[in-house]
Amino acid sequence: MRILFFLYFLIVPTLLFSQNDSRGEEPKRSFSDRLKGANDKDTTKVATMDMYRFITLERDTTYLDTSLTIEREYSHNYLRRDLFGLLALPNEGQAYNKLQYSLTEISPYPEMGFKAKQFNFLEANQIRYSSVATPVTELYFKSILGKGHSVDSFFAVNVSPNLNFSIAYKGLRSEGKYINQLVSTGSFRFTTSYNDTGKRYFLNAHFTGQDALHEENGGITTIENFESEDPDFKNRQRLQVYLTDAESFFKAKRIFADHIFRINPTEGNNNLYVTHQFNYENKFFEYYQPTILSAVGTQSVIRFGDAIVTSDLKDQTHYNKMYNKAGVVYENSILGKFQFFIDDFRSNFYYGRILIQDDGVIPATLSRQINSVGGQYEYWKNKWHGKFLLSRAITNQSLSNLDAKLNYNLNDDFQFVFGYQNLNKLPNDNYNLFQSNYVNYNWSNNFKNEKINVISGEAVTPWFDASLQISALTDYLYFENSATDPSQQIVTPNQFGGTIKYLSLKLSKELTFGKFALNNTILYQKTDQQEAILNVPEVVSRNTIYFTNYFFDKALFLQAGITLNYFTNYFANEYNPVIGEFFVQQDKKIGNYPNLDFFINAKIQRTRIYLKAEHFNAGYTGNNYYATPNNPYRDMSIRFGLIWNFFN
Repeated sequence: MRILFFLYFLIVPTLLFSQNDSRGEEPKRSFSDRLKGANDKDTTKVATMDMYRFITLERDTTYLDTSLTIEREYSHNYLRRDLFGLLALPNEGQAYNKLQYSLTEISPYPEMGFKAKQFNFLEANQIRYSSVATPVTELYFKSILGKGHSVDSFFAVNVSPNLNFSIAYKGLRSEGKYINQLVSTGSFRFTTSYNDTGKRYFLNAHFTGQDALHEENGGITTIENFESEDPDFKNRQRLQVYLTDAESFFKAKRIFADHIFRINPTEGNNNLYVTHQFNYENKFFEYYQPTILSAVGTQSVIRFGDAIVTSDLKDQTHYNKMYNKAGVVYENSILGKFQFFIDDFRSNFYYGRILIQDDGVIPATLSRQINSVGGQYEYWKNKWHGKFLLSRAITNQSLSNLDAKLNYNLNDDFQFVFGYQNLNKLPNDNYNLFQSNYVNYNWSNNFKNEKINVISGEAVTPWFDASLQISALTDYLYFENSATDPSQQIVTPNQFGGTIKYLSLKLSKELTFGKFALNNTILYQKTDQQEAILNVPEVVSRNTIYFTNYFFDKALFLQAGITLNYFTNYFANEYNPVIGEFFVQQDKKIGNYPNLDFFINAKIQRTRIYLKAEHFNAGYTGNNYYATPNNPYRDMSIRFGLIWNFFN
């Protein structure tokens, strides 16, 4: 796949097209109009920007955007999105510690787990389907930490007005600054969108193949050497780490199709549709550690407790899932859209053996078959848009989801969103079953469902943008370290039997002063809990002051500024490579350090160029910056990148 990517990356740039710079917003439309809009093409010879569309599974539409804004600066990173609320581990492509709990996406269905390994993996609802008037290419590049590269290339084409394809590949190879920290990832995506000439049948389908190889060092062993600012340790390779030859590998493949057919031959005020969605996924996780003993100073320790092998420890976990959803949709131009559906969820989480232990048997598989029925009502009229969903399992699992969202657009200056969700969620599979060659990393549990209630609100006003979330979490699941030896990590799952209350309020506002602007985002969080389980910083903030202007008869657009990132002290979660998850700890707080970035960006015709000095204050404010208690945050580095678009 690596060779295929490099050939593709070399061939695609030969398809060079001129481009125009414009932005637009799609007006609100009915369900049937939105289905048609995803594939209609203008017959005029000159393509306009609104003819280059990218449609999500929920039929939300965005347009090709070649502008250089502060939002583009925030999203110029490996994940290609704004990282506010996330704290990166030392090397590019590693996991992110969550500073903002409300970023967590929750599904009522059980997932495989190993969530720390999947930040860069695209889920089915994150795939965008293209509807373009002419071929479109986007090339992304960014330098990394140490040797390697980070690239992302995308190509979309319409072979006919009714048929669109896109192909993309994102690759990363980053050596890192510490011992045994190499990251190598790849993500291949292929999508297609089709509709018949009569606009009765619509299909969106995609295939993804994603993998991630991580060398795992388990963090540094002697924190005092890092914090001492001793010049001998400015070369981070001299800092001792727990693991010198361990690695993990995660891969996933998915085949997905979502299609809809209108039963009535012609579209009218009353329309009847049948729908079907298919999703098949196969995932695999492997943890490999040739050397069991770890060195801490002059002593040897077994970092993860006793093992049943003396060397070449290898744990493998397999998972597959098949999901089918069939429904009927009735749409009335006045009453709105009514949908009724039934779905079938089947999954297998399995190992190659059955373990018989003194305290019980660890089975080889955890299989699930869940059937649910539900309904959804959507109303879109004038300034109001509402969507209300209710689903419940009809098999013996206690699973349900109530999700309501209401949008009100008063005018261009005032928009409001109100939401409520009540979830009865099955535990992820790795909470209930796990096998390892480490003795204490084997368990078979039967945890209760998590009960989650969320009230949310968003507001866009001329004065500020705001978002509020109030959550109540009952029977919350988490991982914790049960080791009594501070040099060991013996991580096991646990469930808090009470209720955790969580509140978050985020405010953002940009102030402009001529060619200067001050962009501000601040997040306040508060938890109410009997035990310190859901730990978040009370305040997270980001402030950017920047300058923008045109030069050389507007041939060049320049953007330059400084960003300050900050969060208050808190008991941050620690990362464990054996299970690929973060776990709760209450031994060390991190935070309360400034993180300053300086950037100079430019746009020249169809190209955006990025240059950044990340964490340039690292050498002046002391070595107290961490991403987890045992993993320092990134040192100062100079990063260069670009995004290049081609289209007619």
